[in-house]
Amino acid sequence: MKNIAAICFDLDDTLWDLAPVIPRAEEALFDWYEQHYPRVTGLYSPEQIVRLRQDVARRFPELIHDLTELRLRTLRTVAKEAGYPEDMAAEAFAVFQEARNQVDLFADVLPGISRLGERFRIVTLSNGNADLAAIGIRGLFEAAFSAREIGFAKPDIRIFQTVCERLELSPDAVAHVGDHPENDIVAARQAGMHTVWVNRKNSAWPSAHDDPDHVVSCLEELADLFDSQAESA
Repeated sequence: MKNIAAICFDLDDTLWDLAPVIPRAEEALFDWYEQHYPRVTGLYSPEQIVRLRQDVARRFPELIHDLTELRLRTLRTVAKEAGYPEDMAAEAFAVFQEARNQVDLFADVLPGISRLGERFRIVTLSNGNADLAAIGIRGLFEAAFSAREIGFAKPDIRIFQTVCERLELSPDAVAHVGDHPENDIVAARQAGMHTVWVNRKNSAWPSAHDDPDHVVSCLEELADLFDSQAESA
């Protein structure tokens, strides 16, 4: 990876642990319903709202790239069934998003990206709808690309091709860094990019796929990797 000009980072589970984030946001939203729109909590349990969102996603597979719209459709259904105005959905989404953007960065993220940003163009690419400005780290990145904005979701290789086109770089000048074997590593490789798997849990690589170009356990290790390659050049 000696000719890399840009590094593209996945977000969820690469820069922070997503596991507690969505349940916490859904709990905050349910508490808000209880305070402001109590007919919702009389009609639905938290688990039923989650199942409704999953059902909406199944019914609209063409929106797999747009998690915001899928959630808004769910919230509009909740409002309608509870007998509230449809515009309640926008309020509910704002409540959910505020909690969704309360993430705890892994300790290695800020020092790792700061080091890498001294030598490379740094961008992000996510299927999710995290708001880097709300999280407080937008200034670390040249650009923040999303499936919703591009129109394709990982692992569709067109999302990676679009990122390269917008950066005006060939795929072999971009390294994609992420935690998901299929969505991040296999798909990015198929698009012609270099790949780095962030394996924070010491998981086994799926034997069905070719190995990633590199494996790191954290972003400081990633910075060390690029430093060592620069020294050997």
